[in-house]
Amino acid sequence: MKFIIALPIFFLNKKIKYMAKKYWLFKSDPEDFGWDDLKKSKNKRTSWSGVRNYQVRNFIRDDMKKGDWVLFYHSNAEPNEIKGICEIVKEGYADDTQFKPDDPHYFPSASMDEPIWYMVDIQFKEELKKSVTLNDIKKNPKLKNMKLVQKGSRLSISPVTKDEYDEIIKMSKSKD
Repeated sequence: MKFIIALPIFFLNKKIKYMAKKYWLFKSDPEDFGWDDLKKSKNKRTSWSGVRNYQVRNFIRDDMKKGDWVLFYHSNAEPNEIKGICEIVKEGYADDTQFKPDDPHYFPSASMDEPIWYMVDIQFKEELKKSVTLNDIKKNPKLKNMKLVQKGSRLSISPVTKDEYDEIIKMSKSKD
């Protein structure tokens, strides 16, 4: 005996796939735009614009998805440290600063039809109970492969593994 299962036609045309959440580390100089600036922003949200590195542009354009989580890191600070967690609330779209001649991030060869640079929107999610410093990260053997501590890694945005993310969160809750 054969059974035939009839599925509605709209079901057959839909691609159903599960997208795992990704984790990122965004570096920011607190003199330019820091954690406190994000908390004071309208809806505690900002566009992450002005990125001018092709590898990071590709992360933004191709890999970052709404719902991904971000570790917000203060660089060029004393101390350098992860301050809190954000969420990507708008996926990659053309960075408008590339089109503005009076903007320091202006890029003359970019056009509205063919943008070169992209940005995402992030939103404040949670402040860490305790900031996690770069020195603490370097001392933790579980984080020895984290892009942040690799020699020559100077990207303003880098991917973070789920295990690295979880370890950072664990460290932020410790009493040390």
